[in-house]
Amino acid sequence: MDALNNAGLGARRNEDIALDLLKFVAATAGVGRPAAPSTGFSGSAAPKPEEHVTQLLELYSRCLKAVEGKGPETGAAK
Repeated sequence: MDALNNAGLGARRNEDIALDLLKFVAATAGVGRPAAPSTGFSGSAAPKPEEHVTQLLELYSRCLKAVEGKGPETGAAK
């Protein structure tokens, strides 16, 4: 029975690490947070909730690729 319970842990390991990385990056960079209202001129309208979700999903995808080692090559000339 323990073998069945532990079998799923290895399969989710990369996803769990990517989720933790997403949480860290999103909290640090403020991704997915609504813009704070300010007085005076505002250069752009506040992003819609759908845009926040899209940002978070794209960030998760990038985190998962980084965890799996499938991200962009380091040092590659563009």
